Amino acid sequence: IAFCFPDHDSDDDSYEVLDLTEYARRHHWWNRLFGLNSGPIVEKYSVATQIVMGGVTGWCAGFLFQKVGKLAATAVGGGFLLLQIASHSGYVQVDWKRVEKDVNKAKKQLKKRANKAAPEINTLIEESTEFIKQNIVVSSGFVGGFLLGLAS
Repeated sequence: IAFCFPDHDSDDDSYEVLDLTEYARRHHWWNRLFGLNSGPIVEKYSVATQIVMGGVTGWCAGFLFQKVGKLAATAVGGGFLLLQIASHSGYVQVDWKRVEKDVNKAKKQLKKRANKAAPEINTLIEESTEFIKQNIVVSSGFVGGFLLGLAS
């Protein structure tokens, strides 16, 4: 994607071309989200503050992850249990050949989409890894807090 803007410095009809794809590659996602002055958190706070910030946010994320995970597991397990009871009672008859055919079809579609999305995923992983390296203290606090949140 490219946009043309008139070049106001000159009198002729020349235009400046702004290539947005190249701009997006050069600027990290956290700079676009937080601004250009949002360098590593290490530069802004003490180590103790970073560990506390990472630990608290990690604990909150772990606690929510645990609660949502339990709710999702209960919903899926309960739905499966109800389906089995309905099947054994004769209310529902499952066409297992059709289920197998649909599952195989879905697997093929997922493989095609995964192959297409691989470059974007690799870029996201590289950017995330760089962000974690730059903010290792906060990241460590987050991981510890996340594990504590899962355990509570």
